[in-house]
Amino acid sequence: MPSPPALLRRTRLALIAIVAACAATSASADSRTFRVEFSSASHDKPFTGRVYLIFSRNNQQPRQGPGWFNPEQFVARDVENWSPGVPLVFAGTSPNKVTGPGRLKAGPILGYPGPLSKMKLAGYRAQAVVRFNPNDREIGVGPGNGYSNVTTLGDEDSQPKVDFQVTRLVKAKPFAETDWSKLLDVPSKLLTQFHKRPISLRAAVILPASYREQPKRRYPVILTIPGFGGTHHGGSTPRPVAERNEGGVEFLRVVLDPSCRLGHHVFADSANNGPVGEALTTELIPALNKRFRTIPKATARFLTGHSSGGWSSLWLQVTYPEVFGGTWSTAPDPVDFRDFQRINLYRSGENMYVDGQGERRPLARVNGQVRLWYKGFADMEWVLGHGGQLHSFEAVFSPRNADGKPRLLWDRKTGRVDLQTARTWEKYDIRLVLERNWKTLGPRLKGKLHVFMGDVDTFYLEGATIRLKKSLAELGSDAVVEIHKDRDHFNLMRGGLRQRIRKEMAAAFLAAHPDQRRPAAGR
Repeated sequence: MPSPPALLRRTRLALIAIVAACAATSASADSRTFRVEFSSASHDKPFTGRVYLIFSRNNQQPRQGPGWFNPEQFVARDVENWSPGVPLVFAGTSPNKVTGPGRLKAGPILGYPGPLSKMKLAGYRAQAVVRFNPNDREIGVGPGNGYSNVTTLGDEDSQPKVDFQVTRLVKAKPFAETDWSKLLDVPSKLLTQFHKRPISLRAAVILPASYREQPKRRYPVILTIPGFGGTHHGGSTPRPVAERNEGGVEFLRVVLDPSCRLGHHVFADSANNGPVGEALTTELIPALNKRFRTIPKATARFLTGHSSGGWSSLWLQVTYPEVFGGTWSTAPDPVDFRDFQRINLYRSGENMYVDGQGERRPLARVNGQVRLWYKGFADMEWVLGHGGQLHSFEAVFSPRNADGKPRLLWDRKTGRVDLQTARTWEKYDIRLVLERNWKTLGPRLKGKLHVFMGDVDTFYLEGATIRLKKSLAELGSDAVVEIHKDRDHFNLMRGGLRQRIRKEMAAAFLAAHPDQRRPAAGR
């Protein structure tokens, strides 16, 4: 270690360097003014909500960002009663709160990864986005949201002011039906009543290859739940799935839409997202059975999903053991909250941003290298607003505050976990639910639980699954919980696991329905 005098000299030099760097940054930071207006043609009444300026070097349309692993710079501002044709000003020197023409009120300018006054923007493409539709989790590509032209920014001396005219609206993406993929859209009375607006449950139904050739035949069902950001649109396909199994089993495959205003509702009934699990089991599944030739029995109805969809599929099986005949969950979100991406939510004094040694907590890794940190990702989501992955967890697991928003699990500035809120999450802790209810759940889940995880999961999810495996073994469960060596979140399904799962589902179906055995399909 260096001697005290040497340390003092080094400290002085370091401070001089920091001051110089800050001065240089301040001197070179962007100081131009941005003005945003929207037309009455795009929105014909005063707007209250969030407005964004998104800057990108990667996307031709900056509104398609900012992205997870390569997030770029953006700013946001909340407004009240912003009228068409009235300019909203973004500038590094803007006061935190302003009152504009008419009744316009604008809140502080939020910036990521730092304030607008520190951003260097020359060479970036810039675009304004207005979140006209607060009921979609997406921003720049959320249907009904407004966006402007794209402007390439030069140096601020030649371009001290930049104007954006929000005149376009993002169009809703229609489901691309094909001969083999059909849209199932079920208006939900339960969710409509909860949210006080029309809500539908949506799914893509992929027909088996023999569906038209054998009009009297009925089929078992696989319900697939996409991970965060995925929707039923992923189930649009020009051809049926090529089934290959020893019993000639063909499945009717259903790709569910788990997306909602607050992110991914994981089909768990919650105070913020409403009774989505109940709606699935009492509204969508009966509608599916009515419209398509399914075998309407639990022994012919299976679940699978990856990531947030993996958690969803496991939750549904545990919560509705008589509705589903088995789940094959891959890389699920945390299934034991004592290891929530390496954080013990139940331990007093826990912090989402730093560990017990004061080291900052990683959120994601690629090839052993940390690519995302918890605080940085949380900061990005805070500027984006509702609908992000971390906020999605709170939307499902947390109580609802008096202001109608989910209660925050941790302080967004300090990272400190609110232990009282964490305790309310216990009813969604799958390991804990199983342990507390095993006497009644155990017999009803026999042969139905299959969980697969990589030992180097990209998002540090393996620890919770390892804990679940140990707990189930101690309970005497026959559950299959496998940790696959050298597999991460994205390559787990390589090496034949996908095909193995398909065969196991076919075998589970035939075990309950031996009369359904046919010549091998796909041969």
